[in-house]
Amino acid sequence: MRLLLVEDDNHVAAALSAVLKRHGFDVTHARSGEEALQALVPEGPGFGVVLLDLGLPDQDGYEVCGKIRKRTATPVIMVTARSDVRSRIHGLNLGADDYVVKPYDIGELLARIHAVSRRTVPEDAAAAGDGELLLGPVRIELPTRRVTVEGAVVQLTRKEFDLLALLAQRPGVVFRREQIISEVWRTSWEGTGRTLEVHVASLRAKLRMPALIETVRGVGYRLVAPA
Repeated sequence: MRLLLVEDDNHVAAALSAVLKRHGFDVTHARSGEEALQALVPEGPGFGVVLLDLGLPDQDGYEVCGKIRKRTATPVIMVTARSDVRSRIHGLNLGADDYVVKPYDIGELLARIHAVSRRTVPEDAAAAGDGELLLGPVRIELPTRRVTVEGAVVQLTRKEFDLLALLAQRPGVVFRREQIISEVWRTSWEGTGRTLEVHVASLRAKLRMPALIETVRGVGYRLVAPA
């Protein structure tokens, strides 16, 4: 996923960018509100999420958020030291999708980024109808829980379908192992890791597309949309 990080402190931005890149994000750094707005032009690369610090040197962060929302529907997560309820309400009323208070836990920040990105329509998955995803030859019918590859039905277990649907709704996004276990199995990571590996291997075999689900070493998995 492409992520726009709006942060005027170069040291903070460098450290956070390094963490985000390790988790599979393609990070663009904007040091001011004006740089951020220039990056969000229609002919630009397009971003899955904007991580917006409110303490910017040229414009008030709230003002920048309002301008972003007029320009694009890209999810915006505000990041600030302002923890009072009034500031949070103001940010959300301006169109922010979430609000994170410094200092924050990096795991929570990653979870929030994934959460807001899942609410948007996937860029790499073509809508094939109501509740359907089309990924190359793979068609996933969410309401009926039916999966076909080049028209042939593939029989999946309940957990296999849930795992595939989760990854397919955000192609290219790296899902952490802990996050997948929490959302698909509704439990903690401990003792369930091997189960996840088995289900991934089974999906690759049943779909006959081993490259469809990529292992991101030390992090988790992502779905690679076929050309």
